[in-house]
Amino acid sequence: MFTTGSKWFLGLGFVSLVLAAAYGWSTGGNGLGPLTAGYKGGVGDHLGYALLLSLGLASILLGLVAVATRDAAPSALAELAGTEVAPRVAPPAHAAYWPVVGAFGASLVVLGLVISNVLFVIGFFVLLAVLVEWMVLAWSDRATGDPETNRLLRNRIMGPFEVPLAGVLVAGGAVVAFSRVLLTSSELGAVWVATGLGVLILAVGALIATRPRLSSNVVAGLLALCAVGIVAAGVASAARGERVIEHHEVHEEEGDGLEPHTPAGTQHATTTTVAEAG
Repeated sequence: MFTTGSKWFLGLGFVSLVLAAAYGWSTGGNGLGPLTAGYKGGVGDHLGYALLLSLGLASILLGLVAVATRDAAPSALAELAGTEVAPRVAPPAHAAYWPVVGAFGASLVVLGLVISNVLFVIGFFVLLAVLVEWMVLAWSDRATGDPETNRLLRNRIMGPFEVPLAGVLVAGGAVVAFSRVLLTSSELGAVWVATGLGVLILAVGALIATRPRLSSNVVAGLLALCAVGIVAAGVASAARGERVIEHHEVHEEEGDGLEPHTPAGTQHATTTTVAEAG
C-alpha cells in the first residue's frame, strides 16, 4: 500500500509532529496545548513549535500525494513520455552530500531542544534547505536521459538561489567568526591576528594567481580549509568569551572654570586655627 517515497514523507511528518509536541512542553507549554495546536493550552515557544508543526503537516501531505501517484509509477512515466514503456534513466554518476548535511541539521535540532532556541532554528533551516536541494536533485536526475542536460537543468533552477545565499552565509559567517577571535584576543594580540589573516589571504590569492593550472578541486579544497579554520577559531573564541575591557574614568582638569570641591567644615577649621595663632 505504502510506497518508498510515501514511507519517507509520512515518517518525517510523524517524527516532526512528535518533536513539535515535545518542544512545546519543554519550552513552557501546558496541558493539551502542544497536541491541539494551542486550542486547549499553551504551546511554549511559538516560533519553534510552528516550524515543526508546519514541517510535519507538509510532509504528511507529500506522503499522501506519493501514495496517490504511486511514486511516479512506470505506467505514469510512459504516459508522460508518450511511449509504451517508461524510458530508461541512467543512475546519477555524482555523489550527493545532502545526507551528511541533513544529519548535521538533525543534530543541531536535537541540541537546540536542550541548549538554545538559536541552535534549534538554525538546524531547522538546515533541514529545510536539505529537503529542497535533495528533492530538486532527485527530480533533475530523472528529467532526461542525458546526465549533462540534467546537471544544467538543475543548476539553472537552483543557481539563482544558491549563489547569493551561499555568498551571504560565507561572508557573514566569516565576519562573525573573525570578530569573535578579535574580541577574545588581547589589545596587541588582535593586531597580530588581523595582520596574520591578511598575510594568509594574500598568500592564498598569490598562489592561485601564479598557478593558473590548478584544478578547481584544489582551489575549492584550499578555500574550504581556510573557511573551516576560521569557523573553528571563531567557535573556540566564542566559547572562551570576550576579553575584559577596562573603563577609565574621566577626571576634570584644573582651569576648566569650575571651583574645586571643598569638604564641609574645612574653611571653618582654617579660620579657627588662624585666630588662635594670632
